Amino acid sequence: MPLKAKHTVEEINGIRCTLVEKGISSERCGFLKSLLEFNKFEVQVSEDKKEAEDAPTTFTIGVTNLEFNPVIAVYEMSLSTPDGSKVSPDYWDQKTGYSIDQYWLTKENMTPGGSAWYYKE
Repeated sequence: MPLKAKHTVEEINGIRCTLVEKGISSERCGFLKSLLEFNKFEVQVSEDKKEAEDAPTTFTIGVTNLEFNPVIAVYEMSLSTPDGSKVSPDYWDQKTGYSIDQYWLTKENMTPGGSAWYYKE
């Protein structure tokens, strides 16, 4: 589920939470849970009800801080990764394993000579 601008509050495990993502895989849930807990949020996870017997298991994840908005947190770069860098939209979406502070750059822009701004590894 990509970042959505709407701030949604739902009850997860009997606790009112800000919904972070819904209908996600266990791998994605584990990634977000560890990232949010590293940033000192209390995380709630619940297994979604299956529509069919053979449907994959999906999860809903949220945080108990009702003021938290994942879109604002990601684009303000107010979350940190375990290695100390800031969380960018591509890192949040697990498109890259590193954070890029100029999140609007494309892969071509980040090659040396591709743009005045590029990520140096």
